Amino acid sequence: MSISIFRQIRQQPDLEQNLALIREAATGNMAWKFWAVFVLMVINWGIEARKWQVLLLPLEKLSLGRSFKAILSGVAFALNTPNRIGEYGGRVLYISEGKRIRAVSLTIAGSFSQLIITLLFGVIGIWMLRDLFLTNEYISSFSIWLKFLEVILIFITIICLMIYFRISWIIKGVERLPGAGIFVKHISVLEDLSVTILLRVLSLSVARFLVFIVQYNLLLGVMHVEAGWWQGFWLVSVLFLWLAIWPTIALLELGLRWEYSILLFSMVSKNTVGIYAVATGIWFINLVIPALAGSLFMLGIRIFKER
Repeated sequence: MSISIFRQIRQQPDLEQNLALIREAATGNMAWKFWAVFVLMVINWGIEARKWQVLLLPLEKLSLGRSFKAILSGVAFALNTPNRIGEYGGRVLYISEGKRIRAVSLTIAGSFSQLIITLLFGVIGIWMLRDLFLTNEYISSFSIWLKFLEVILIFITIICLMIYFRISWIIKGVERLPGAGIFVKHISVLEDLSVTILLRVLSLSVARFLVFIVQYNLLLGVMHVEAGWWQGFWLVSVLFLWLAIWPTIALLELGLRWEYSILLFSMVSKNTVGIYAVATGIWFINLVIPALAGSLFMLGIRIFKER
């Protein structure tokens, strides 16, 4: 499967033709869709900044602007780490000393809420696209395993939701472990997250996920990948589920995006080059550009401290 997919990728037009495709996207009749993806990138990370601001309420009040800078700094840190774990280190630079470790536990809660939404929409996507998957020679050969995976993911999603709304139970369980006193001290802030805050964070995670979906569908249209908004919605949901399941480093994630995107979207479009361009564009717009901005913010912090 991987060999055949990458053979398709190698069959893309030369650099000049690719540049022509990008130029058309930026200046053609549908250029507004192309530039709207950049606007949605700002909205996407703005929602994440608001989410982190809400999560920090029990610990520290942070302005939305400062929270936004922290989020982008986290993206810069995360680019070279497995599953973007370095994101936590970038964010806490903007938190007062003495509260940073507790802020990490709140950040994990925010990431967990996003994972729950990814699982939820991904599972629904697998169910909605079941008939389409059966038309794919490779996926249909694993149809039994696909059903089994769907059941497992439903179970995991329910468990994750229970854990999310009953974090205090986990903390109480950890408290009983010998020598866990210091650890509990740093995660006890999670007990201060009310159901209201948790619901607000979860709703912001849904909003952010929907922004991702709109971005992808806009670029699919610009690159002439005729997926349709309905199928595109659920195909992207499954794509994000697969990316969430398999741990990777953000800088190396592009290869997986190519492979998964071609496997999924080739079922509704033969425009391999367009699929490749969409996967690359989303990765670059949503990760590389914010990471560059975050690096500048971190450089500003360093210069300020030196002075």
